[in-house]
Parts: sequence; structure tokens; C-alpha cells
Amino acid sequence: MHCAPCWPTGCNCIYWKEVDVEGRVRIVMESALTARDRVGVQDFVLLEKYNSEAALIENLRRRFGENLIYTYIGSVLVSVNPYKELEMYSKQQMERYRGVSFYEISPHIYALSDNTYRAMRTERKDQCIMISGESGAGKTEASKKILLYYTVTCPINEHMATLGDRLLQSNPVLEAFGNAKTFRNDNSSRFGKYMDVQFDFRGAPVGGHILNYLLEKSRVVHQNHGERNFHIFYQLLDGGDDDLLTTLALERNPQSYNYLVKGNCPRLSSVSDKNNWKVVMKALSVIGFTEEEVQKLLDIIASVLHLGNTQFGEGEEGETYITTETQITHLAKLLGVDVSALRDALTHKKLTAKGEEMISPLNFEQAMSARDALAKAVYGRTFTWLVEKINQSLALKEIYHSGKGCTVIGLLDIYGFEVLQHNSFEQFCINYCNEKLQQLFIELTLRSEQEEYETEGIAWETVQYIDNKIICDLIEEKHKGIISILDEECLRPGETCDVSFLEKLEDTLGGHPHFVTHKLANGKTRRVMSREEFRLLHYAGEVNYNVNGFLDKNNDLLNRNLKEVRTMQMDEAATQFKNSLMKLMEILMSKEPSYVRCIKPNDAKQPGRFDEVLVRHQVKYLGLMENLRVRRAGFAYRRCFEAFLQRYKPLCPETWPNWHGRLADGVSTLVNHLGYKAEEYKLGRSKIFIRFPKTLFSTEDALQAKKPEIVITIQSAWRGMKARRRAKRRRQAAELIRKLIKGFIYRHEEYCPENEYFLDHVRCSFLKNLRKNLPKSVLDQNWPTPPPSLVETSDHLRRLHMRNMVMKYCRRVQPEWKKQMMQKVIASEIFKDQKDSYPQGVGRLFLDSRLEREQINLKVVQTLGNDKVQYGVSVVKYDRRGFKPRPRQLLLTNTFAVLVERTKIKQRVDYTALRGISVSSLSDGMFVLHMPNEDNKQKGDVVLHCDHVIELVTKLAMMAGKVNYVNVSPGSIRFVLARGKEGIIDFVRGSELKVAKGKRGHLLVVSLF
Repeated sequence: MHCAPCWPTGCNCIYWKEVDVEGRVRIVMESALTARDRVGVQDFVLLEKYNSEAALIENLRRRFGENLIYTYIGSVLVSVNPYKELEMYSKQQMERYRGVSFYEISPHIYALSDNTYRAMRTERKDQCIMISGESGAGKTEASKKILLYYTVTCPINEHMATLGDRLLQSNPVLEAFGNAKTFRNDNSSRFGKYMDVQFDFRGAPVGGHILNYLLEKSRVVHQNHGERNFHIFYQLLDGGDDDLLTTLALERNPQSYNYLVKGNCPRLSSVSDKNNWKVVMKALSVIGFTEEEVQKLLDIIASVLHLGNTQFGEGEEGETYITTETQITHLAKLLGVDVSALRDALTHKKLTAKGEEMISPLNFEQAMSARDALAKAVYGRTFTWLVEKINQSLALKEIYHSGKGCTVIGLLDIYGFEVLQHNSFEQFCINYCNEKLQQLFIELTLRSEQEEYETEGIAWETVQYIDNKIICDLIEEKHKGIISILDEECLRPGETCDVSFLEKLEDTLGGHPHFVTHKLANGKTRRVMSREEFRLLHYAGEVNYNVNGFLDKNNDLLNRNLKEVRTMQMDEAATQFKNSLMKLMEILMSKEPSYVRCIKPNDAKQPGRFDEVLVRHQVKYLGLMENLRVRRAGFAYRRCFEAFLQRYKPLCPETWPNWHGRLADGVSTLVNHLGYKAEEYKLGRSKIFIRFPKTLFSTEDALQAKKPEIVITIQSAWRGMKARRRAKRRRQAAELIRKLIKGFIYRHEEYCPENEYFLDHVRCSFLKNLRKNLPKSVLDQNWPTPPPSLVETSDHLRRLHMRNMVMKYCRRVQPEWKKQMMQKVIASEIFKDQKDSYPQGVGRLFLDSRLEREQINLKVVQTLGNDKVQYGVSVVKYDRRGFKPRPRQLLLTNTFAVLVERTKIKQRVDYTALRGISVSSLSDGMFVLHMPNEDNKQKGDVVLHCDHVIELVTKLAMMAGKVNYVNVSPGSIRFVLARGKEGIIDFVRGSELKVAKGKRGHLLVVSLF
């Protein structure tokens, strides 16, 4: 059951609509307080705590829990993806919202669609609806619902009905060829789409046009795990009949094709590729594709699959040849090219030197790259052709309208902000696009809202908002932006690579607050960044981009002979996308905007689940709180005096038919006649501001009632102050640039009026940057390079900061940890890079003793007397005769060590008599204590084994003062037996640990690999 609250004008109750299982609608009345407690408010402007992000999210959560997925912020529609079908998009619902004032009924995508349509009709000005949000938030579905509303509710004739069908049917076709399953979304748009729907003077749709941006062509040849290629490949294999697949030389199993197996996701439980194939084929027919065109389209799709299965071999001299002749034959037939020319193009490249052409063979890697480049180019070109064909079918027909006076509603459905585990060139372009759209949103709503109120002299609360112009400039600025640097590196003669591009970025953009690389980062950031990445601080958060493939993807060029086969030519991808995006911004700026902000409630695509952390992140980067504060601080409606007076002057005898005095006086006379109360409106310098929607609605209703008596054409004009503001900003910018240039020229002079602004700016910038990038640890040696005028100051600050960090660090070190660190340092000096077991041994905590006090016999303690045991550990001693193992305890005192067998001290080793300690380089625990030969009390060297050999030898060497007498021996250790005889311990690696007597009387120690 779906419920939706509805606030009728002038009513203090909320009408609650319920839809039963049979689709019947019944209306129930509930008190406003009860409904508000249960489902929140339908407009965030009505929130009592409108400054609280938690209150906004809680209101979203309540409404989402009741399947109320739409909420307003003034005129902005916020939509939460329900991940399920809701009974709220029927034709009856469309009629319910048709012609109704925006705030008179519950929030809905149809309400915004109708409001935009009526604004276009009444004001005769182009409109656009910008739909934004993350991938999976429901942007594509929202655009489809808007199109459906216009095709159903607008006046139509036979031709217009056909056009409406084509508008709707363009969606499944573009989704099949341009959408794919990603990690976050089973039907993610992998291209940007802007659609213009053209209307004639009667408000009937008469034409359409689609612009597409940055198809993710790399998906054709590679998909991440759990993702798929474009839908059309799977739909063709699953839904195409046997005869078609035979004609295309294809088989049904997607696993048979290299371009479809990399994501390891051939099937989707939520999608039927077979059913979608039928939908796409029907849509192509409705749009106007002939059977021949459809066959050619499918030939190209099949050719991409065959191209992916084309394999290469490598000859003795490194030349490459094709090993799959069947595939190349099918491929040439499907593409309609000569098989030998295609074969040569895939295995050779054509070079031009001094006007002469040379053919050079490709190596194996180059041939594979050429194959993939051809596949991407073929698919990209096909997609562009497909969009052009759809545009031809949607084009405005001259027979119905000359095009003069035609108005437009634009729909922008473009990829959402993306942060993947591995972000490359495609994510860079996608997020750049989102930055531009966010900048546009700021300029057209938040910034213009504040500036307009201030210009008009209306008092309100200043709202701080995130201005992301600095990021846009970082990416697109001429000569210094990332795209300019990327193009320059692509066009630069000589050897260029992705690493040289990254180095150029570091040289040019180093020190920019929104740009970081591994080289420029502090120690903490370096640990989470690879050397091949750069990080941008976007308005939505930090994103690391891997530069591998940036140059190739930006070039987007084929070998010359491949171009001759396909006759195609392309520019640098990033610049091409940037220019297209600039044109899109111009288009959007020329229209009156409406906004749909889509929110994804969870990453698992589960209905009913609301992830508050994920939603909070989206609320932040969509700028919802800023927009809410602006709306709450101001008025719901405003018009310049001229437009307001021109539209509503028939309602007052004194202003009808013309007002000859000051516009402000005319508006004041009009509102006084209409009975406006003082709290309902304010008069600015050039505009009237109306606080409550109901005030405007009553005025509009009065005008509609008056219209039958009016015989003149109603016009509405909206004239803002943008031109003056832009001119003012240009003058300020020019003055600032002059100061900076003059200061730069005099930068080497003494401080003077000519350079004071520049030098102050340089010093201030350095100190601000230093504050943000101070080293976080004593090991971090990074320090920003100071300007010449601050070198001495920088050195002094650096010394002070380092001294401060050292003092803080020393204060935090506890005595027990200091002891541990000293022991670990000695262990590192002895064993690092010499003994295999060093990393495991030094990684453990060194204990004061490995024996409990109760494990040492009391009689032994009494025998030692005043010599206290400083460390004890269990060892195994190997006899000199036969190397028989004997369990012992090794006890260390301050002056000597003893070997103990239960209650008896078997051997004493004085530290002064100890000649050295030997261990192997392997991972075993054997060590030898070398004793002097002339000492008759000693019976040769002591051969021992210990599980904690790193810890034991370190402590023994420190107590005995023999750190420099520890010998790490590879291969074998020689030691002295009784009466001067020599013994040898051989060390080898094996599958299991073993100590035994070996050949030639040696002791054999087997260590694990």
C-alpha cells in the first residue's frame, strides 16, 4: 500500500491517500500533528530546526519509511530511490498534478514537471530540469518519469503522438547501448545525456534533440570484478534467435568472449536480458530504424565480440601475427572491410618520416593495444551514430512548425559523482562534470539567491556555502589546468608517459590546496597513496586518480593504417569533453532551471534500508543544507517590479491598463489593493518579494478569474542584475590582476607600494599553506619551499616546530618502552637483513624473562647467591659426543650465564671469557657460545637451541658487552669440541624443521623454507 500526504491550500488538516491492492484510492483525514510526527513535513522549509542537518536527515528517513520518496526544499525536489515499484505513477496521478499550483499538493516528480511546463507556457522562456545524484540514486528513472508525463499530458495530434512514442522509446535503446552493471548500480548510465524537448506555441511537443557526453568506451575491453560490459552484448546473446546468431557467427554463452568475462558477471538476477532484447528491438522499430540499419548495427556489435577473441602470436624476430584466422574472417565480413587490410592494420603500423611512409611491425603488446583501441573506437563511433539517428527521428518537422518562437524544456541526466577503488581517466572526467554542475547549481541558486537579496536591500541571514570554483579552475584553467597539462604532454615531441604527466602536474600544481601526489604529500597521506596517483579534493570529498592510461585514453587515437580501414579521426578526449561541457553550461545558463536532487538510501540496493552515513554524505555534496537555509531565510517568490506589475496590473483599476509613475509606486498600489499584509511581502529596490506561496496563489487565482475579461497578450519578463554584477566582477578582477602583475615585476625590489600587495600575498599564501602542511611526525622531513623574503623566518619556524615535536614525542615515551626500543635497536644492528627469522622475532615483545619464578629451582637460586637472575629461558644443549639433545635452562646474570639441569648448575660461562656468539642466517634457533681453548675448566664451545633466539642473543650480547662479537654465518658454523677438536654445524633449508647428526660427523640443522 502506498501513502502520500497532501496539503490543500487553506486547510489545517492533512489528507492521507491510500491505494489498496486493486488500485482504488480512498482519502482519509488525519490531524496535522499526528501526520507530521509520523511522516515528517513535505517541505524542508517547514522544519522547525532548519539549521540542523540531523533534523533534515531524520525527516528524510521518516518519509522514506512511509514510502514518501519526494520532499521539497522550496522549488527543489529531493527524491530518494525506493528500490522497488510504487503505485504512484499512473495516468490518474498525472491528472491529479496537472495544472495544480506547485505547493498545493504533495511533492512529486509530476508536480515539478508540470510546474516547469506551465512556467515555459506562461513566461515563454526556455526551461531545464537538472537531475543530479550518485550512481544508483535514480536519475535515469526520474528523467523517464518526466518524459512520460509530458507525452501523456501535453496536447497532441497524430504526428505528436508518434513523436511522444519515439521520445519514450529512445530510453531503452540508449540504456542498452550506454548503460551497464557497475558495483553500485545494475543499470548505471555510462554516458551523459542532455535532451531538449521542443514545444510549439500551444504547448505541444514537436521535436527533440539529444546530446551525449563521454561514453565510457574503456568498458568495452575491460570491466572490474562484479561489473558487466554494456547491456546490448548480453541482450544479443540471450535474446537473439538462432538464425541471427548463426549469421553473426556467435554462440549464446557470454563466457566464450574475452570482452565479457573480465567482470565475471554474465547474468543478473534483477534483469532479464531476453525480455530487454525484445524491448530494444521494438524501440528501434518505433524510432524508425529500418531492418537493414538494425542488421548493420548488430553486425558491428558482433564484430566487437569477435575482435575481442582475435588472438596474436609472436615470431622468432618479435613480429606479431594473427593466430585466429576464423575470427578475423568473421570480423572483416561484419565490418565490411578487406580481410588482408584488416590483418595488416592489426599487426603493423604506418609511420611517416621526411615525407616517406614506412610500415613497421607491431610487437605483441602493441598488437593487443591496437586491437582494443579499434574495439573502443568502433563502439564509440557506433554509439554516436545511434544518437544521430535518434535525433533525426526526433527532429522538428518544418511542416508543423517553422521553429520560430519554439520553446524548450531540457532534461539533464548525467553521471553522478564516482569514487571507486581504482579511479582512472573516466572517473576524472565524470567528477569534473559534477564539479561544473555543482558550480552551476551554486551560481544559479545559492549565490544568486544571496546576492539578489543583498542587491535588493532585503535583510536576511547570510548563508555560507561551498564555492568549488577553485577546483574547476584547477582542472580546466588554460595553460595551468590539469586538462591543459594533459594535452600538452600528449602533444609534446619525444618520449612521454603517464609518469612524466604526473611529474609535470607536480611541477605546475605543487602547493595547490586541492592537489596532492605521493611526492607532495605528508607521511600519513603517503601511506595510503601509490606513487602513480594524484589526489583532488572535490566538493564531494577526496578522490585518488591513478595516472596509468591517462595519456592513451586522452589521445584516443588509432594507428594510421587502422584509421584508414575505419576512416575515423578524433581529438584529445579530455579537451573534447571540456569543450562539450562548456557548451552544455552555456545551454543550461540560458534557461530557467529546476532541480531534482536524487539520493541513494543504501549501497546494497535494498528496499526499506536507510543508511544514515551514506545519506549524510550525499546531503553534504548536493548542497541541500545551504539551499534550505537560503530558502528559509528569504521569500518563496520574487519578481521585478516591471514583470509583477505587467502580469497582475489587470487586478487593480489604478494600474490598468497602464501605470505611468514609478514602478515601485505601482507595485505598492497594486498590493495594497489586493489586501497584502505587511508580513506577507517586502518591496526591494527593483523587485517585490512574497513570503508565503498561498499569497501568490490567491493572486494567481484572481488573475485566472480575470482573464476572460482581458483581450491583450500577457507577457512576463524576468530581468535580473547579472550583467552589472558580471561587469563589476570583471573590473575587480582586472584591478587585482594589474596589482599582481605590477608586484611580480617589482618583486626583487625593496618593499614599496608597487610590490606590497604581491609580496603580502606571497607571504600570506606561504604561511597559510605551511599551516595546512606542517609535518606531523619527527620522521617527516617535508617542508614547503618559502619565498625569498621568508627564508630566514621559514628556517626558524622549522627549527621551532621540530623541537616542539621532539619534546612532545620524548614526553610520551614510557620507561618500559624505552627499554624495549633500546633492545630492538640492538637486535636490528645485529640481525637486520642477515637472519631470516629477524622480522618475526623483532616484531614480538621482548620479555623480562621466559621463565616464571617458580620454574627456577630454589637450590639453584641459593647457589647463585647475590647474583640475581636477570633473564631465563628454556634451551636445548647438544652434547659434543653424538650431539644428543639435553633440555636445559639458560640463566643470565649481570656477570655470567649458567646452564642448569633441574637442580644442578652444569656449566658456567663468564662474560669476560666469552669469545663470541655465532648464529646461522636461516630461520632456525641454533646458536654457539665460543669459549677460550686454553681454559681447562671449559669443555669446548656450547651448542644450544632456543625458540626465542633473536631475543636471547640480543639480551646476552648486551649484558656481556659482546654486541660486536655476534657472527651471523651463512651455510655452516665451526666450533671447538673438547681437547681442541673442531666440529661443524651445517644449515640447509627443507620442508620440516630437523636437527640430527649428518654425514662426516657434522650436525645437520634443517630450517623451513
